[in-house]
Amino acid sequence: MKNQPNLGVRKVVGFVVAFVFVVAATLSADEATLREFLARQIVSPELVMMEVERFCDIRVPRMPQVTSVQEWEKHAEQLRRDVLERVTLRGQAAKWAKAKTKVEWLGTLDGGEGYTIKKLRYEALPDLWIPALLYEPEGLSEKVPVVMNVNGHEGKGKSIPYKQIRCINQAKRGMLALNVEWLGMGQLSKQNYKHYRMNQLDLCGTSGLAPFYLSMKRGLDVLLSHKFADPDRVAVTGLSGGGWQTIIISSLDTRVTVANPVAGYSSFITRAHHHSDLGDSEQTPCDLATAADYTHLTALLAPRAVLLTYNKKDNCCFASDHALPPLLEAAKPIFKLYGKEERLQWHVNEDPGTHNFERDNRQALYRLFADHFYTGDSEFSVEEIECEDEVLTADDLRVELPADSTDFNKLALQLSRKLPRNAQLPRKGRGVKQWRRGKVKLLREIVRARSYHVQAEKVANESKGGLQATLWRLQLDEVWTLPAVELSTSESKETAILVADDGYKNSASRIQQLLADGYRVLALDPFYVGGSKIPKRDSLFALLVAAVGDRPLGLQASQLTAVARWLHTDRRLGPVMLVASGEQLSLSALVAAALEQHAIERVELTHALGSLKEVIERNDSVDKKPVLFCFGLLEYFDIRQLVAMVAPRQVRFLSISERAREELKDLKDWYATLGKGFDPLQ
Repeated sequence: MKNQPNLGVRKVVGFVVAFVFVVAATLSADEATLREFLARQIVSPELVMMEVERFCDIRVPRMPQVTSVQEWEKHAEQLRRDVLERVTLRGQAAKWAKAKTKVEWLGTLDGGEGYTIKKLRYEALPDLWIPALLYEPEGLSEKVPVVMNVNGHEGKGKSIPYKQIRCINQAKRGMLALNVEWLGMGQLSKQNYKHYRMNQLDLCGTSGLAPFYLSMKRGLDVLLSHKFADPDRVAVTGLSGGGWQTIIISSLDTRVTVANPVAGYSSFITRAHHHSDLGDSEQTPCDLATAADYTHLTALLAPRAVLLTYNKKDNCCFASDHALPPLLEAAKPIFKLYGKEERLQWHVNEDPGTHNFERDNRQALYRLFADHFYTGDSEFSVEEIECEDEVLTADDLRVELPADSTDFNKLALQLSRKLPRNAQLPRKGRGVKQWRRGKVKLLREIVRARSYHVQAEKVANESKGGLQATLWRLQLDEVWTLPAVELSTSESKETAILVADDGYKNSASRIQQLLADGYRVLALDPFYVGGSKIPKRDSLFALLVAAVGDRPLGLQASQLTAVARWLHTDRRLGPVMLVASGEQLSLSALVAAALEQHAIERVELTHALGSLKEVIERNDSVDKKPVLFCFGLLEYFDIRQLVAMVAPRQVRFLSISERAREELKDLKDWYATLGKGFDPLQ
């Protein structure tokens, strides 16, 4: 009998097991209820798409109304200065542009009849080498036209047959033809030259556009240094990204006298509505549209000769029907002011009509040369010279490059070593207020922070199992409409705003914890995530947002501060705690708290960066996490400085990386300086 379990104990154990089972079932049901509320669609994808299109469209500058050549040229001079100084050559790029660079000639290939091919490499900027080929007519004795042939997103680069044929035809017609390799293509197709990595330079406060521009500028320098180069007959032409290169260099460098961009660009306004035209990082550089649209760049070609070539059935981008008309509408009045309407030409290819620079488009180019380089020369033929048997292999055309040539990532690593500037925190508490005021002003400028006002529309209000849920549609100055789900219980005393890189719908367990801790939770999806995710080509729209002068980081942070003020001031539910998960929204939450002292009382970050330098060290690309690539942020701020700006309010890090532990380990001393015994890492 003594070995049988006590009946009372058995009853207690059974009761405990049953109680645990019921509690677990209740918790599970609560989470299921949460997930149900969080899954509700509040803002349609169509509205999200429309709002970002409109946001970008209205910020693109329109063409000015000018009535004289003098008025236009004054405006044109300012445009070029702004695009170069405020966009293209910012930061260290201004020094790169002035640096002395090298050109090295590396041997000669026998071409076909009447020309040779000289291999060369030149520095776009110190240690960034560009391979190129000069197709040189034999027996030169007088000045001849020169053509810089650029190309776009073509993996084979300078060796692609249609480009070789173009260069051979130019040489056979007596022109000096330079075939330039493009960053990220052909011999430069390494990962560190991929265009989405140029934004690592942007993060450091140096224009990622600069290497592209300087590659073109130095290419022209090479051509025009030839003793037989005619400086009055200088052309640039290329397909796709080569068309983009053509409009950029030709609009900004007046040494170019003839330009033929082929299916290479459209207005930023066009791109906002025709998503096939949305370009990657170099096509959509930060802040370009604060100075000029591509319509302005087209007009800047006047009164020089231009042939705008587009394809009728383009299967890539910039189809003629939508891309060409706005450019002509902008440029025609300017050419007319000069009395040179005939110099603005256009060609629409219908055979094959796809994305191409094949025979029909090449022969349109030869006609352009006939009109402007060989005027009155009856012997100049615009028919293509057959030369397919003279096309060489990529190995034949390979140019030896230094093994230690620099690239986007190496440049960014080099720039980041001494950043951020003025990184030291004040040594004494008395200087903190002044330090913070200066930093807030600077941070606000860098992230382009905005002060939005919230108009809240209650979509639904439901109660289930002790959980109160209100679905909100939050309108910010009639610019953005954000979805939010407010959740509370009878025990909710404080308020938290929850955001996550993957949207709030996957945050039920964290919300459940916050509710249990006595919080009212407003789950919010700001710009770019969750219910506010851009349904088409989201990363390209993020680039466009930066091109028109805003910043994805600043938009998220500004939306967070606006909603925090709404809860704190309008609804008397604050100040709030910001709870953020993921690298992007953790950064945005930190910026928001640094900018908003009153409505945000503390911050909790999960899986946050320890340093912005990790973005560069990991060789991240902007298409994956565009919020992290805010122009110039690392130049003046890192995570450590941002946390210090929020203090003495608490910033707590969860799921802490070793990098964060190392970078932020002394912040507890900073809190102590401010009279607070707090460690962000504990």
